[in-house]
Amino acid sequence: MTIFTLILYVAIVAALFTLVTKFVLKKVNNLLVSFLQHFCGVLFVFSGFVKAIDPLGTAYKMEQYFAKFESTFEETWVSFIAPLFPMLTKYVNGFSVFMIVFEILLGVMLITGSSRRFTAWAFFLLVLFFTFLTGFTYLTGFVPTEANFFDFGKWGPFVETNMQVTDCGCFGDFLKLKPKVSFLKDIFLLVPALIFTFGFRKMHQLFTLPVRSLLNVATVLGITLYCFNNYIWDIPAINFRPFKPGVDVVKQKEAEEKALQDVKILAYRLTEKKTGKVIEVPYDQFLKELDKYPGEKYEFDQVKSEPAIPITKINDFDLTGPDGSSVTEDWKSIKGYHFMIVAYKLYGEETGSRTETVQDTVFKTGPDSTRVVDSISTRSITIKSYEWDEHYLTKWKKVVEEMTKADKADIMVYAITSPYDPAMIDAFKAKTGFDFLTLRADDILLKTIIRSNPGVLLFKDGTILEDWHIRKLPSFEEIKAKYMK
Repeated sequence: MTIFTLILYVAIVAALFTLVTKFVLKKVNNLLVSFLQHFCGVLFVFSGFVKAIDPLGTAYKMEQYFAKFESTFEETWVSFIAPLFPMLTKYVNGFSVFMIVFEILLGVMLITGSSRRFTAWAFFLLVLFFTFLTGFTYLTGFVPTEANFFDFGKWGPFVETNMQVTDCGCFGDFLKLKPKVSFLKDIFLLVPALIFTFGFRKMHQLFTLPVRSLLNVATVLGITLYCFNNYIWDIPAINFRPFKPGVDVVKQKEAEEKALQDVKILAYRLTEKKTGKVIEVPYDQFLKELDKYPGEKYEFDQVKSEPAIPITKINDFDLTGPDGSSVTEDWKSIKGYHFMIVAYKLYGEETGSRTETVQDTVFKTGPDSTRVVDSISTRSITIKSYEWDEHYLTKWKKVVEEMTKADKADIMVYAITSPYDPAMIDAFKAKTGFDFLTLRADDILLKTIIRSNPGVLLFKDGTILEDWHIRKLPSFEEIKAKYMK
């Protein structure tokens, strides 16, 4: 689905709602305003609902924004704002649920015409907020990596890789929009937002005040519980991410890598440094006329063909071992059943360290082939201590218990975490009793694989058979009976 087909479907639904409002309910004050109420209301309900399916996805996207805002504002005269963003990050899950519920509630209130003045202003302010987010996402493409967003004099030609956040997350993982499209969408929504703000008295109102109020309360309670179910109690009800049961990660990664290798250079986009004039030269012509475009005069940007298949986060599936070396190819060669435990964050803090002296003994072989001590040396080692979140440790008890059973049944078990200090990982394993291989990967990749920390996936070869939220993890006996036949 594209944004254009989505808008078409929303417009059709809005038109039907408008006809019912006019000819059945006879509540229309202004036909255009009623249509815009239904259009914006349906759009907000839908975009909010696909995010409610996966509220952690929205939270992770907000974390990215907060991190970029902190680094951007701390270098400006309004640097006092910067500390606000780490605080928001601390409560990002709750903030995510609040924004999702508010978006859907606002959509319902637009459709019913509830509290018209408040709804009009709330819609305007929320669209303005979304426009700021999508505008920041898109406009950072004009900001060189060494410059701050507010150094407007240093802005240059648009470069996609300069963008601080790659997409706004407007429709979660259901529909990925290019930043420019997201920004233009929100600019478009400002038009009905202004119409509502200055013409709220022309907005229709459906049902009676008690019915509208009851509907609003039911929306808040229902969507809040639904959000909680999709991240506190279970993984999302619908999986829009590339890592899902039935996907062969090995084959998909190889297909995406090949698609990227087959991408061709179609042309060069040349920007004249002095004037800023941009021209596009076909690739073959550029090679023939290379001398006409010296590097000291022009900046070059390749125009490439689109990959044959969409490139997903599976393309970034790269694992490293405890020593930092890549083990991705080793992982791809695993055969049979294997359990992957994903933990993008280990909730603990370093509380101190102590120094201990240890002996290193070197042996040699004597004349009679016996081992004798050759030398003894001492060295100091630093042992770090950590304090772990007790609630988080509790989550690991069942994981360790069930995965130990799997290990005894000769099923391979391993964990993947973010690239923490090896000492921290060793301390965590000692605390939890998780005595299995622990690999490392990028935390964004781990968040994409499963919306649970920790989360468990069962593979057969490279194919995901099932994934479980920590609260829904069955016993090993149940897993074996259902999936290992």
